[in-house]
Amino acid sequence: MSKLKVGVIFGGMSTEHEVSITSGTSVIKNLNKEKYEIFPIYIDKTGEWFKYTKSVNEIQILEVGEEITEKVKIANPIEYLQECDVIFPVLHGLYGEDGTIQGMSELLNKPYVGCKVLSSSICMDKAYSKIIFDRAGIKQADYLYIKYDGKEYSYVDKNFNEKVMSMEEISGLVGDKISYPVFVKPSNSGSSVGINKAHNEEELNKALEYASKFDRKILIEAEIKGREVECAVLGNSNVQASCVGEILSAEDFYTFDAKYKNAESRVVIPAKIPEEVSDKVRKTAIKAFKAVDGRGLSRVDFFIQNDTNDVIINEINTMPGFTQISMYPKLWESMGMTYTQLLDTLIELALEKMD
Repeated sequence: MSKLKVGVIFGGMSTEHEVSITSGTSVIKNLNKEKYEIFPIYIDKTGEWFKYTKSVNEIQILEVGEEITEKVKIANPIEYLQECDVIFPVLHGLYGEDGTIQGMSELLNKPYVGCKVLSSSICMDKAYSKIIFDRAGIKQADYLYIKYDGKEYSYVDKNFNEKVMSMEEISGLVGDKISYPVFVKPSNSGSSVGINKAHNEEELNKALEYASKFDRKILIEAEIKGREVECAVLGNSNVQASCVGEILSAEDFYTFDAKYKNAESRVVIPAKIPEEVSDKVRKTAIKAFKAVDGRGLSRVDFFIQNDTNDVIINEINTMPGFTQISMYPKLWESMGMTYTQLLDTLIELALEKMD
């Protein structure tokens, strides 16, 4: 019986390039070599495609920051992908998690792991995922939607009316509609890249300037005082939710460094929360996933508000971190599914989508 040919794509042009290398090498190492013929495909930061030439049986999980050195340029990536039976795009952020690689896979008529074009693009763009959550009646933090054209900022209201505003006027809106402190984040970003906390107008100005380096669309969100929890979902039409895990950040909030460089950050699985709150998180995770027309997998992130225990959605990650210590595989491991079994299930779901 011939092996299924799986093209594992990692790296990419986003700010999460290094994280994707760790996730991609983790997937390759844990795929069942008896079942799959693996095509390791590395995309560098400029968008060049390479075969990762290290033997798949010898590939080790690279740490965040380690580089791919054993590589040969792929002359025609389209022709190379045509050799694969299924594509596993272990790409985080722009050009991988935003519908682009998914659209290419659709054009090639190749099954692929994860959400399709629409849900990938919606969840990558926080401004638009918030609109879906609003329509679905899913509770979320109050926010302002700001655009930057390279010269000036504009406020976009709930009816999509745009008004150019000075920094003083934007700060006034924060005071009227949200109140400090707030989080300022690029609409299209991941791994907390580009996010800052602002306590006043001066810090808001700096945070907006920094966020605009990553995206022209920016969100200003109210701070939610509460616990950060995450839930993994898995499935196409029959969607399952894992138990809930809690993040205990070593920093004021879960920054890139807190996630990947600070050993003091840790997770608790399952989260020590009341059963009824856990059930609410799991049900809301499935609802949010279905609301964006999700397929395959996602990690849905929430806050549990102090005092009220209200469940407040933060965002959906359609291709979450996939290292062996990442929350998504760890949540399923706690439910009795090994990392390798999880990969098998994801590939089966990818093939099911083509039926």
